Amino acid sequence: MTVLEVICSLIGWFCLYLLFCWAFSKRGPEWNCRLVTFTHGVLIVLLTAYVVFVDGPWPFTHAGTENTELQTLALAVCLGYFFFDLGWCVCYRTEGPVMMAHHAASILGILLALSMGVSGCETCGVIFGSEITNPLLQTRWFLRQLGLYDSLLGDAVDLLFILLFAFVRVGVGTVMFYCELTSTRTLLIMKLGGVVMYGLAWVFMVDIARFGYKKSRAKYRKWKENHKCREESAKKLVGFSEDS
Repeated sequence: MTVLEVICSLIGWFCLYLLFCWAFSKRGPEWNCRLVTFTHGVLIVLLTAYVVFVDGPWPFTHAGTENTELQTLALAVCLGYFFFDLGWCVCYRTEGPVMMAHHAASILGILLALSMGVSGCETCGVIFGSEITNPLLQTRWFLRQLGLYDSLLGDAVDLLFILLFAFVRVGVGTVMFYCELTSTRTLLIMKLGGVVMYGLAWVFMVDIARFGYKKSRAKYRKWKENHKCREESAKKLVGFSEDS
């Protein structure tokens, strides 16, 4: 039954991609794939949020427990998407080794949780934390393509992305990682998978921190230059008034 759910999920995401290709035929394949990624990000965040915060159990206290039907469904939907996205990335060769490693680790972790029937609650928690910033990442790409990135909206998207990533994926993720490591119910192989995902999160965090620093520095330099130009313009205007 779980295998069927994963296959249906894979077919569903691929059909959605074909639908976007038909609807946006003038756009390239990456545009349509990122629309699928954006849709998956919104859907899986809502689904895993319900699993974690409403349906339960709480992953910080029940790591390693048996999977519920809703957890299995969420994992199957997500796994089908990752199979689709990995296949697309391999076909078009758009991602680097770090992102491909993230995809492979995500697929392996979900496969283990589904095949063993345990650790679904913390796996859904990790998916929620990992995907909550994904819609913002795709929005940033779309803004670039539309020529709207260098604006207040682009700055707001970047700031929210950095804050969410640091707070949820690294901050809350550290607590989740500790709970998983100290849980007596969690299997060793799942703990090793947690080490890999946590390490990748820090790799992304370092890259994001560098990006935030460079962008802040560039914004400050631009503001300083504009401020200097305004001061020079004001001095010229005063000098012209005195001469006249």
